[in-house]
Amino acid sequence: MRKLLYCTAVFIVTIVGAAVGQEAMVPAHVLTMATEIKWGEPPPVFEKGASFTVMSGDPSKAGLFVVRLKMPAGYKIAPHWHPTDEHVTVLSGTFARGMGDKFDKATMKDLPAGAYALLRAEMRHHALAKTEATVQVHGMGPFALTYVNPGDDPSKRASGK
Repeated sequence: MRKLLYCTAVFIVTIVGAAVGQEAMVPAHVLTMATEIKWGEPPPVFEKGASFTVMSGDPSKAGLFVVRLKMPAGYKIAPHWHPTDEHVTVLSGTFARGMGDKFDKATMKDLPAGAYALLRAEMRHHALAKTEATVQVHGMGPFALTYVNPGDDPSKRASGK
C-alpha cells in the first residue's frame, strides 16, 4: 500500500510539474491598446479596401485565433463558407449579414455595434458594411474562406487561377 501511495504521489507531482512548466511558456496575459494595433492589407481572399489585423494566434495554423477587419461603408463579402465555426462580434458601425448562396440585401440582418453572430461550419453566408464597420472574428484555425461562386474570390481573379 505504501508503495502504491508513493507511486501515486510521484505521478501527481510529475503531472502538476509538467502543467506548471507549460504555463510558464505561455504569456500570463496579452494586453493591446487600440492605439497599438497595427492595421494592414487583408489577406488576398478579401476585396481590397478593408484593413486587417491579427490580434492573437495565427489564423493559418491549427488553434485559436482572433482577427479584426475594418471596412468602409458599402464593403461587400460575397456568399462564402468556412470549414470551421466563425464567431463574429461587431465592434463599431453597422454590419449586415445574410444567409444563403446568393447575395440578397433585402434579406440581410443588420448587426449594430455590440452584436454577435455564430456561423456554423459550412453555412453559406454573405456580408455588407452598411456604415464604416469593424468586426472581430475568432475561431479555431486554420481559417479558410471558400466562395460559393469561385469568380467572387479576389485571390483567384488577381492571379488568373
